[in-house]
Amino acid sequence: MERARTKGLVSIVITNYNRAPYLTECLDSLLNQSYPHWEIIFVDDASTDNSVQVVEQWLEQNRGQFTPDQSLLLLPLPRNVGFSGALTTGFFLANGEFIAVQDSDDYSDPQRLQKQVQFLRDHPQIQLVGSNYAYFSDQEPSVKKTASWIKYGDEIARVYANGGHCVCHGTILFHGSLFDQIGGPTRRIGGAEDYEFIVKCLNAKAKIENVPEVLYYYRRHENQRSRIYYGKKRG
Repeated sequence: MERARTKGLVSIVITNYNRAPYLTECLDSLLNQSYPHWEIIFVDDASTDNSVQVVEQWLEQNRGQFTPDQSLLLLPLPRNVGFSGALTTGFFLANGEFIAVQDSDDYSDPQRLQKQVQFLRDHPQIQLVGSNYAYFSDQEPSVKKTASWIKYGDEIARVYANGGHCVCHGTILFHGSLFDQIGGPTRRIGGAEDYEFIVKCLNAKAKIENVPEVLYYYRRHENQRSRIYYGKKRG
């Protein structure tokens, strides 16, 4: 049975493990969203740095700017369960009609949520929408380049059918009912959970699209997951 969801609410799920230096910029970008109706679900995967304290301090400093339609839930996990386990935990806690993913070391354009929600409302046949993004390095944060591997329309399904990948995980926003139908990412494929989740959506006959506009900013640094698992930069 499909759960009741709050109409218009976007549940922004952030998973985090030892990303304390980047959390303020990440959270500021969500506080500054033009779309007003959101909740942040911050799942800390038993970080060993001061991530939890950074979020608590940020919340204390910014709580007064929240409207009645905005909230932040901080969930520090008692032990490390890995990326997919933490992400699925956040998805289960999401109350929104829509669920957005946000990586804790990146940040979003101020109009990201508004434009993606409007896209899904204007295209009821689409269940999940991503976007293009710009990437930058810690050393030169002002130098940004637009990604070139994102695909659109019918090409998305063809790419995944051939074992490829063309949706940036941190950019996705989807109907909460899609999670209710298919569940979260697998815990069996370390490093490829985002790929497997999109494939699971497609196998459930969900329609997926990317918007070509840059609505997300992807940080390259030595400890990011993609570099740890794949040993290469994505651009």
